[in-house]
Amino acid sequence: MSASVLIAVTHLLGSGHLVRAANLARALAQGGFAVTLASGGVPLRAMDGEPFAFVQLPVIRTEGTDFRTLLDEAGQPIEPQRKAVRIAMLEELAARLRPDVVIAEHFPFGRRQLAEEFLSLIAAAKTARPEALVLSSVRDVLVTPRSDRIAEAEERIAGLFDAVLVHGDAGFLSLDRSWPVGEGLAEKLRYTGYLADDRPAGTVQENGEVIVSGGGSAAALPLFACAVAAARLDRSGRRWRLLAGRGMTDSDLALLAAEAPEKVVIERARPDFPALLAGCTVSISQAGYNTVLDLVAAGRPAIVVPFDAGNETEQTVRAEAMERAGLARCFRLSGDFVGDAVALADAVGEAIGAQPPALPIDRDGAARSAAIVKELLAEARPSER
Repeated sequence: MSASVLIAVTHLLGSGHLVRAANLARALAQGGFAVTLASGGVPLRAMDGEPFAFVQLPVIRTEGTDFRTLLDEAGQPIEPQRKAVRIAMLEELAARLRPDVVIAEHFPFGRRQLAEEFLSLIAAAKTARPEALVLSSVRDVLVTPRSDRIAEAEERIAGLFDAVLVHGDAGFLSLDRSWPVGEGLAEKLRYTGYLADDRPAGTVQENGEVIVSGGGSAAALPLFACAVAAARLDRSGRRWRLLAGRGMTDSDLALLAAEAPEKVVIERARPDFPALLAGCTVSISQAGYNTVLDLVAAGRPAIVVPFDAGNETEQTVRAEAMERAGLARCFRLSGDFVGDAVALADAVGEAIGAQPPALPIDRDGAARSAAIVKELLAEARPSER
């Protein structure tokens, strides 16, 4: 019988956490595990046809950088009962599935506001199967919180978790660039390589466009407004295509369209985004985990504009690593709308024709993640080898 894995994830703002968790679930399923993915954020797309089981919890989300106020689908503050229902569903899953491995996405390094449900899930899984492995799954860059929260997270790692899957490449961007890694934590880190969705990108055709993308949330609205203004300054005649995530409202897109010149196309994000990117002249994007992987795969000239509102530092750390490696130019919005538009238009002109280096970033996170989980199970149960 296949070993079973239960993954719990809740994306609060953009969709990156769910995309990465789904990639991990797919990789583990293809590696021979029976996988269930429980998601507590806004549904991204239908999960029919996937090699893993999918469970949707009652939705919790946030707006902007206010991660303390948890909202429901309608944007209203959640009732306490919603958290109780989510916990009950996770506990029922753990009791019924008796997973060999439980994976908490982003916790305990983040998602403190959902700590009760992650801790309840771990306790229920351990009750159902005391020898179950408990793993944390994190991206390459974390947001460094206050020192007391670092201590709390590391105490939970030491007491509850068998290992931490770091979906990145230590040679390109190690976790200690964003989180203090002491000896105890270092012993539990397992770098998997970047966890990309390597399903076929579709037919790639040269489109000569400037592709502007902003992830799944509304956080890219300032970037999009700047791009529309920059496109107006671009005298080349090339088309600019803005691809907006589901988190951006129709009214915001309508306002952008009203200001955009005819050569600017504004539409929702498309499933053929990797193919569009691979055929573009220049890409302008934020510096989210999945977007950066698409950029590296496309090998096109790129400008990355990190989202840095509030205390968000993740995308800045990643964007600066991209620039150091010659993979993209890191462009920061200054708040001077006219000046930023002029500078972005100039940056696009300078980027045309550039050839990013073939940097050997480890993108084999899918196969390596499955291999690492198998190794951890073998180490924990040597008599079953």
